[in-house]
Amino acid sequence: MPVDLSFYTPRGRFLARTVGEERGNVLLRQTQYAVAASEALSCSYARSFILGKVYNARWVLERATRDHPQRVPVDELKQTSAQLAAALPLVEDCEDLEQLRGLEGEAAQRYFDRFNALILQQNDAFVFTCRSRRPPLDNVNALLSFAYSLLASDCAAALEGAGLDPYVGFLHRARPGRRSLALDLMEELRTVLADRFVLSCINQKVLNAKHFEKQENGAVLLTEEGRRAFLNAWQQKKREVITHPFLKEKLCWGLVPYVQALLLARTLRGDLDVYPPFFWK
Repeated sequence: MPVDLSFYTPRGRFLARTVGEERGNVLLRQTQYAVAASEALSCSYARSFILGKVYNARWVLERATRDHPQRVPVDELKQTSAQLAAALPLVEDCEDLEQLRGLEGEAAQRYFDRFNALILQQNDAFVFTCRSRRPPLDNVNALLSFAYSLLASDCAAALEGAGLDPYVGFLHRARPGRRSLALDLMEELRTVLADRFVLSCINQKVLNAKHFEKQENGAVLLTEEGRRAFLNAWQQKKREVITHPFLKEKLCWGLVPYVQALLLARTLRGDLDVYPPFFWK
């Protein structure tokens, strides 16, 4: 199996990737491009990605109320969980991409409004008020941005391994240099893989305030030691074994993007009627 090697800046921004010989399925990619060119067909796949994202965001909050009922604001998290649950049928019935993006943005905002309540340790060093991306302006956002960059790279490699073009997406439209389909695929995995991993790093004290440095422009970055600790923990996370909700088979977290990419390829080929999102619980 070819080795995929990725390179990042200290901020976690993807720079380059070395890959083995590409053996993409031409017919599969032709189908992918045809779907991407159709607003209606693109929406059918985008719906599945966002259904997975909203469903999983809801269960991250529900899991917190179950695991830490004495340490989190249960009523507030339950209220947001109910709002996310109410959004699911709206997403499922949506047939317009712009409207779908609006529903996704609203659900993400509700989820991030409660994100700080999930930080149970080191509250002086780790405070989340809102999402800041380019650049990340606090310790929590620095971790989220780095985790999302790693996850996007894993999804891009998985898509290429499944014979798909990671640069042509259905929800995220094509832009020069943007791996749009990788961003599509990672939507359903953001909360359950990247966000929960970041929370674990904070709550289990894998990282602390000494692992960050602030730049003159206000950007907050991980130190070299912090990046090593983060990447070591990320690799350990990817080795954890779970049961895949659709296949009902045990596999490690690190294989989930590849399995979802294979399921996406099977759906495009017509082997599956609808793409099955990764529904975590």
